[in-house]
Amino acid sequence: MDEFIIRGHVVNPVAIDRATMTDSVVHVGADGRIVARHDAGTPMAARVLDHAARHGMAVHALSPAQLLMPGFADLHVHAPQWPQMGRALDLPLREWLEQRTFPLEARFADPAFAAPVYDEMVRTLLANGTTTAVFFATIHEESSLLLARTCLRHGLRAHVGLVAMDDPALCPPAYRNASVEQALAATRRFIHAVRALPGNEGGLVRPMVTPRFIPACTDGLLQGLGTLAAEEDCLIQTHCSESDWEHDYVRQRTGVNDTVALDRFGLLRRGTVLAHSCFMTADDMALVHARGAAIAHCPISNAYFAGAVLPLRRAWQAGVHVGLGTDISGGYSPSVAVNAAMAVTAARMLDSGTDPDRPAATRGAPGSRLTFTNALWLATRGGTAALGIDAGQFAAGQAFDAILIDRAAPGSNILPPTHGEPDNVAEDVVQQILCNIGRPNIYTVWVTGRKVHGTDVTVA
Repeated sequence: MDEFIIRGHVVNPVAIDRATMTDSVVHVGADGRIVARHDAGTPMAARVLDHAARHGMAVHALSPAQLLMPGFADLHVHAPQWPQMGRALDLPLREWLEQRTFPLEARFADPAFAAPVYDEMVRTLLANGTTTAVFFATIHEESSLLLARTCLRHGLRAHVGLVAMDDPALCPPAYRNASVEQALAATRRFIHAVRALPGNEGGLVRPMVTPRFIPACTDGLLQGLGTLAAEEDCLIQTHCSESDWEHDYVRQRTGVNDTVALDRFGLLRRGTVLAHSCFMTADDMALVHARGAAIAHCPISNAYFAGAVLPLRRAWQAGVHVGLGTDISGGYSPSVAVNAAMAVTAARMLDSGTDPDRPAATRGAPGSRLTFTNALWLATRGGTAALGIDAGQFAAGQAFDAILIDRAAPGSNILPPTHGEPDNVAEDVVQQILCNIGRPNIYTVWVTGRKVHGTDVTVA
């Protein structure tokens, strides 16, 4: 890959509570990593442009309506649930699993069924600006490996998990692992197969140990997966304290909350991604922080299946890494931006409360609100940091995972300023983008400097 320069407006989440918008010069190296980002008009920017001119490097110039942002990270996607996205959201979680989800996922035993589903899903995620995704696949090795190959072929940075689930009390006969030994052997083979994929020498696609959740797994399987993850130095993903039903089920079976049970099984460690986590206590969050694990906040699906709002600010105050998850298909939108805006909305409702029969002073949980700058962090650097990935910001040494947004694209819902409003206030621009961005606005997408979706940028 040739190194290149991009000139134009850059939105950069520099901290949880701070984003900048600057006219910038971004230098991307031949390895797909950012060499430097400098404010336009500075001596350092002039040196970069002079270096580009002397060495014949491409310099891409953005229009006034375009801007560059880090790509989105989606920490929780159920890839085989893609065909039912936006369906059956009226069902309670357990009925949704038994009546709709398990039968659908069982069909992925057939790779011919899986291939077009996974191909369409990966292309759609890229078209929505997702550059990093964490996937639950199914219990089927062949089709799950096909998902990893599909991500690699399209250039999506991905973590893919072969699902493990063996408890006959919840899992149907046609869709569960035959035994603890079979599930562990399959998981180990899958880890090695993903790491050995041709073209994956740089680790763009990585495996994850994936117990579905405690109710779907026997104690023996959970313990074995914890040991396996340590032996293989592999990241872990699972569901945690998602709904009243799931949370209470775990307490009745184990006598403790999900986080403590997962820790006892060796499944709570650096790089573990815990989806949902709405019912965590302060002690749970302290334990998650101590182990270096992270939460995938899924605000849309939480509204339908969790019956609660994650107290996200409490998690941050406890030092816990938090990113966003679409939770397809418990969540109805493949857009991380839509989920980022929903995170702000949910936090506002948690803060103010929703019961009109209670006085305003006692109705909510004050101090819970999020800003759109917070939401941008969740959607970008919050997710990549949870996975230990150097991406999500425009900083030297980070991978150039980026999206070029065209606010003037045909069909855009992002209205340009027409009455003299300032167009360089980062908070305003971030808010407008997260609230109104759609696929027409995603002009170009890069992962580690490679264009993976969209149109070539104009060369100055």
